[in-house]
Amino acid sequence: MPITLNGLFVYPVKSFRGYAVSTADVDALGLVGDRRFLVVDENGAHLTQRPLPRMALISTALTATELILRADGAGTVSVPLRATDPATLRSASIWRSHGLLAEDCGREVSAWLSAFLGVTCHLVRIGEKFRRPVLDRPQFSPAPAHTPVIDDRIVSTDLFNFSDGYPFLVVSEASLAHLNDRLVSIGEEPVPIDRFRPTLVVSGCPAFAEDTWSRVRIGAITFRSGGPCARCTVVTTDQLTGERTHEPLRTLATYRRDPADSTRINFALNLTHETKSGSLRLGDTVELL
Repeated sequence: MPITLNGLFVYPVKSFRGYAVSTADVDALGLVGDRRFLVVDENGAHLTQRPLPRMALISTALTATELILRADGAGTVSVPLRATDPATLRSASIWRSHGLLAEDCGREVSAWLSAFLGVTCHLVRIGEKFRRPVLDRPQFSPAPAHTPVIDDRIVSTDLFNFSDGYPFLVVSEASLAHLNDRLVSIGEEPVPIDRFRPTLVVSGCPAFAEDTWSRVRIGAITFRSGGPCARCTVVTTDQLTGERTHEPLRTLATYRRDPADSTRINFALNLTHETKSGSLRLGDTVELL
């Protein structure tokens, strides 16, 4: 059986609830509409579900012109996808990326988010001044000797959005099934794929086959590996209720520790897209290169 794309997910705001789509366009930063917004604190540092699991309770929707946020008991709020007036810039940082110039989305949405999350925060948006290069791990993405390196990572010419470290994350259905079999065998509940917040889900390959992929083509889009994705407490957060337990991270820790760094518990594969425009759609064939 061929390997095929069987799931495609967009997360308009980092750490808010995403949704499945049947097709999505690709641009220089990743999936169009994916993680183009970020919540930051007063100092511009990014906020995620790690300290704020309530972020999972905020659902997102995109129209042709607006981002719409909704939460039970809090109603809705919307912001334009693009600035209608000269944008107020706010410096933002996310992991090893610092001093990113993002556009402040205004007081109304800031007040709405601050009230719901219980912490003073702001929503920022990718705009014309935004530039964030991918910091590739050298062992997965060799580069010429003259390529700059920061914190033992290659400073790529590739750009991306507000995702953690790479614009795409792929996982196979077989990998999830393998994990869920282990959970059920010890009396735990199986977990859905949304715990891992992938952009791409594939079927037709053995469990953890994606770990070995160095370059792949899905439909007309070519990707290269950014290495395995180390998981955190977000995978223990129910994406519908915001409730947090020990699983599946505790079970993953028993058999998915990185052999080169035992503090990393890996599940799914990071990808950078080499093809900067085109579309992905469910049913696309996955070709190993």
